[in-house]
Amino acid sequence: MTGANKGIGFETAKQLAEQGFTVLLGARDETRGNEAKAKLKKENLDVRFLHLDVDEPETHEAARKFIEENFGKLDVLVNNAAIAVDEFKSGTLVPTSQTPLDIYRRTFETNFFNLIALTQTLLPLVKKSEAGRIVNLSSALGSLTLHSDSASPFYGFKVPAYNISKTALNAFTVHLAYELKDTPVKVNAAHPGYVSTDMNDNQGPMAVKDGAKTSVQLATLSDNGFTGKFVHLGEELPW
Repeated sequence: MTGANKGIGFETAKQLAEQGFTVLLGARDETRGNEAKAKLKKENLDVRFLHLDVDEPETHEAARKFIEENFGKLDVLVNNAAIAVDEFKSGTLVPTSQTPLDIYRRTFETNFFNLIALTQTLLPLVKKSEAGRIVNLSSALGSLTLHSDSASPFYGFKVPAYNISKTALNAFTVHLAYELKDTPVKVNAAHPGYVSTDMNDNQGPMAVKDGAKTSVQLATLSDNGFTGKFVHLGEELPW
């Protein structure tokens, strides 16, 4: 899984390892990644560090080679890594029409294009699993339905680049799930909740432990589980 050295990613890695998975803890920073691995190793969990930066394609191929040579398949891919570029100015959100193209491009590069690149690289290994699962970490902020509803708590929180990158990720999830609908692979998008992490300056009301639950649930779906859904703690969300 990507972005697993801290926050929701770290907790997801921990919970999956507690369920008996061998977890490949992907992180772009080798020092922080190994530190995270060491913390989980102290709890006797089967976790291994994997240098994986979604913005560096060469690490995608290196990860694919490592997984193929050591395991022959990949049961679960959790696309957790994402960025939220500062879209505030003087404490106020920059309007959609004034958000610089560079912010859109940087956000989409990590949250969408490079996520797709990594998924395409590792998908052949997921297909080799008897029960492959792909979990894309999205956000309710990517829901067009909720953003269009004036009664929604998300209606007034328009963070253009980040939100729209998650909308695009949701669309990719639907399309990939359709492609794989006649295979054992299940592809779903997860909304973790408004979790207290570094990304929001630890302001979220939800604990990281709870924020990881949706990803874990989707990673461990049964053979008759759903695919192509947008989910939070077992409840389907509108696209």
